Amino acid sequence: MMTITRQTVIGDILDFDRSTAPYFLEMGMHCLGCPASRGESVEEACMVHGVNPDELVAKLNEHLSKKA
Repeated sequence: MMTITRQTVIGDILDFDRSTAPYFLEMGMHCLGCPASRGESVEEACMVHGVNPDELVAKLNEHLSKKA
């Protein structure tokens, strides 16, 4: 299982499990196919979109833990 942190790169998360995409879309990150966004860390993306990175990290880790 993958454990996501603030420093985890979004492209790595999506490559590991594409079903995480809706969590990024709901925070307003609609450019998931863009090379720049795939190279951002969770923390960087949250800063740009005004989202609490700890909340997103918790949601993503909870989602992945249910699939394990």
